[in-house]
Amino acid sequence: MKIITITFALFCLIFQTACEPLRYKKVSAKDYPSDPKERTKKNMEEGRGFRLMNQMNKGTGYSFATSNPLWRATLDTLDFMPLVSANYSGGIVVTDWYSENNNSEESIKISIRFLTNEIRSDALDVSVFYKECSQNLTNCKVNQRDNELVSQITLSILKKASQYEKENINKYKKENPYEVSTPTRGGKKKSSSNKD
Repeated sequence: MKIITITFALFCLIFQTACEPLRYKKVSAKDYPSDPKERTKKNMEEGRGFRLMNQMNKGTGYSFATSNPLWRATLDTLDFMPLVSANYSGGIVVTDWYSENNNSEESIKISIRFLTNEIRSDALDVSVFYKECSQNLTNCKVNQRDNELVSQITLSILKKASQYEKENINKYKKENPYEVSTPTRGGKKKSSSNKD
């Protein structure tokens, strides 16, 4: 019984000393700026804050779809075509068969696989399938062609994606003007001060 009492007393003593940092401390409003941006800046300078935006490219290969410029650019480029599948987690977009001017004898289908989230020439695997049918639509042939349309689609997506990425960086700089980390080539980031 004595051992249990001593153990309990030691446990209470350790517990009481461990709670010291959690005790309520009086804080004066004069010590903190009223503007939220100034408060955030002060907390970051004093080492009491952390940045979520720098962690977005770590972990899994895919971030949220709307913040991915490559994904947004792909959906905008293929906006005129009906989609069969747009699987962000699988990294693939497949359109339905599409024909211009109600020409049912010739139609195309586009499949785009995402090989990486980085905006570069080998980020996408674009496949274009052509379906040619006879006049009564009974005899159809489907062929995959690697032609000029593949390079046009790829170039259009990459241009839009780089434009969206620049807009995101500029928007983030305006919202957080005291310091911004911007990605550079090779996956490394550089830190730049953007003081007014």
